[in-house]
Amino acid sequence: MVNKIISKSKKLLTSPQSSVLSAATIIMLMVIASRILGLVRQRVLAHYFLPADLSLFFAAFRLPDLIFEVLVFGTFSSAFIPVFTKALKKGNSDAWEIAGYVTNISLLIFGSFALLAGIFANNLYAIFAPGFGPAERVEIVKIARILFAAQGFFVISYVLTGVLESLRRFLIPALAPLFYNLGIILGTILLVSDMKLLSPAIGVFVGAGLHFLIQLPLAIKLGFRFIPSIRLTKDVRKIGKLALPRVIELSFLQISKTVELFLASLISTASYTYFTFGNSLQLLPVGLFGTSIAKAALPTLARQAEDKAQFRRTLFNALYQIVFLVLPVATILIVLRIPLVRLVFGTEIFDWEATVQTGIVVSSFAMGAVFQAANSLLARAFYALHDTKTPVIVSISGIIIIVLADFIFIKGFGLPVWGLALAFSIGSAYQAILLFSLLSKRVGKSSFIKLAVPILKSGISAVGAGSVMYFVLKIFDRSVWVKRLSFLGKIEATSVIPFEKFVLDTRYTANLLILTIAVSLMGAFVYLGIAILLKQKEVGIFFDLLKRTFIKHKITPIPIKKQEQITPTQTDTTSIQ
Repeated sequence: MVNKIISKSKKLLTSPQSSVLSAATIIMLMVIASRILGLVRQRVLAHYFLPADLSLFFAAFRLPDLIFEVLVFGTFSSAFIPVFTKALKKGNSDAWEIAGYVTNISLLIFGSFALLAGIFANNLYAIFAPGFGPAERVEIVKIARILFAAQGFFVISYVLTGVLESLRRFLIPALAPLFYNLGIILGTILLVSDMKLLSPAIGVFVGAGLHFLIQLPLAIKLGFRFIPSIRLTKDVRKIGKLALPRVIELSFLQISKTVELFLASLISTASYTYFTFGNSLQLLPVGLFGTSIAKAALPTLARQAEDKAQFRRTLFNALYQIVFLVLPVATILIVLRIPLVRLVFGTEIFDWEATVQTGIVVSSFAMGAVFQAANSLLARAFYALHDTKTPVIVSISGIIIIVLADFIFIKGFGLPVWGLALAFSIGSAYQAILLFSLLSKRVGKSSFIKLAVPILKSGISAVGAGSVMYFVLKIFDRSVWVKRLSFLGKIEATSVIPFEKFVLDTRYTANLLILTIAVSLMGAFVYLGIAILLKQKEVGIFFDLLKRTFIKHKITPIPIKKQEQITPTQTDTTSIQ
């Protein structure tokens, strides 16, 4: 019996996923686990450190992330897998040589820039985060140098991820971020008494090592080998050429993220923590539904590129599913921002001011969550059409809008840190709408308005659900009545209502949790009810998913008639956010 269980476990870990459905299932389930564990990680950090201290830790990631994402991640996110997969078809030896050479070149390039950045880190952070004083910068630099070492693991680890996903092994790469988060959590808990703010940084180093080690055995089993040489072969040069547009795009994105740190440091020391924590919450629906479905759909779209009718059907069905699934979660984040922030980050040292500021950041991000999720799919649709230029141009123009809005909101209007989140949502909306418009002209015979109708229906359902959740939340939250926090407390008739008999005292965690769950479930039912009245096809897909999952015990998140063979795409970068 034990041997049978071990055998099945090995098969599950090492067997390839052969369809879009199985691939998307694994990606989606692991995204859920990773995001939840990521929130646990943030909760642990909020328990041990004040927001002002955490801002130093989060700020320290800026320089290592900038170098890694531009010089390394840009290659693996768009160029490595297509070239490696094509080489596999010709012969395994060529493919493994490509992987080995790319590993060495990436380590050499990243190591050289990391060494220079580490030497001049204090001067660079004086430019990136002028709001922090000299003593604070010294702490940031200490942390950043540890993070540079951790990123070295990721350089190799992302090659392994690309290799495994090219061979349709999704589970192990999807598990790797869990071990990364565990490393940070355990490092913080075990070392905080002695190492203080360096403890989570050491946890990052350990987590990055685990991210690499968990993938290494399977990669070696399949054929990966380290090669003690560097060669610029034809395929290696092709990877560099294909990666160039993505590298340019990521360079602009990193400029935008650096501007966010720059401005947040000028607002207050703690502001960057509010911004980072708020971003952590809103990434859940974006990663769960946007990234997962987009990754699973890309190989199918790539094969249907010559058949515009099938391509159009796959693309817009996937888009409508993303919008249908993301909108209700984004609505919950907007309406229940304060309860959610209190539940996730509400430690003794994370005070009410921090809760309110983080809550507004969450709402500002959530307003653009559906656009962020849609961008994951729409950009990949252009890649499937062998057009990398258009999404890069649109993305860069969107980033420029975000940066301009950042300065206008913070320096011009003097808004708090949530202005940065609002600027990001505005830029994401611009990108999504423009990409959608360009794609509809390229592959669709239907008008733009007709294609947008299902999205509009989901929007109407979300507004209805949000309105109901808002009123229910205000009615059953005791603090609303006691402190007269909404217009309900100003209605004369409420003075004779014995609200003490039916409201919940949300000063207690159990009551807050009950109220949050109850309001969320009510919003979900209202959302589905309105969607049914509007005759949305996505409702049928959703109920089919539930039936397959809980009745037939077959998890298939993207029900389609035909199972497609897959050639996977690179996972998104592992980030502290």
